[in-house]
Amino acid sequence: MDTPPEYTRRRKGWVGAMRSNFLTGLVIIAPIALTAWLIWSVVGWIDARVWSIVPDGYQPDRYIQTLFDIQLSEQYDIRGFGLIVFLVFTFFVGWLGKGFLGRSLLRWAEGLVHRMPVVRTIYSGVKQIAETVFNQKNNSFDKACLIEYPRKGIWVIGFIATTARGEVADHAPEDDDLVSVFVPTTPNPTSGFLLFVPASDIKELHMTVENAAKLVISAGLVYPEDKVPSLT
Repeated sequence: MDTPPEYTRRRKGWVGAMRSNFLTGLVIIAPIALTAWLIWSVVGWIDARVWSIVPDGYQPDRYIQTLFDIQLSEQYDIRGFGLIVFLVFTFFVGWLGKGFLGRSLLRWAEGLVHRMPVVRTIYSGVKQIAETVFNQKNNSFDKACLIEYPRKGIWVIGFIATTARGEVADHAPEDDDLVSVFVPTTPNPTSGFLLFVPASDIKELHMTVENAAKLVISAGLVYPEDKVPSLT
């Protein structure tokens, strides 16, 4: 006996609706769950490193036993206390490092490190990365843009950094300025290419740098909401 066409359509429609609802729920839950898991894991990692160097008498569960006059049979992991200690310690080091004594001590320590062949290479690399990531000055990219790369007729998203200076600017065409543009790779925008492009060949975009980065990371799947390209 053949299945009625109406039943088949209803069944496919029901399955499609269930599938659509599941995918929608997954899109909502996945970012929240992954973000919460990442924060929870990072806090736990910091706690484990901080409390491993703290004497047992100063562990937070000891204070809870004293405060509430209870006896715990085992040591409990009170997540977040280590993070608070780390934040306070980091704040204190930063405050101390801004003073005359802290700067003098830091210069002395760095001079000692620079005399160590292997250690100085590691320290210099890590320091450069830290200064780049946590730099408080506004050295971020100015705007997102389009340039033709790697050949005419093919366009890529780039991020405008600064106008070229020094020897690079000296070799620029007389009627145009060179602009340093970073062209990121997909889906990892932390790697890419530094290009010096004539200003007249750059098409600036109205979208923010953050939205352009999302577009690059998603391989063209996530557009700014007000700039979604038409499919017709």
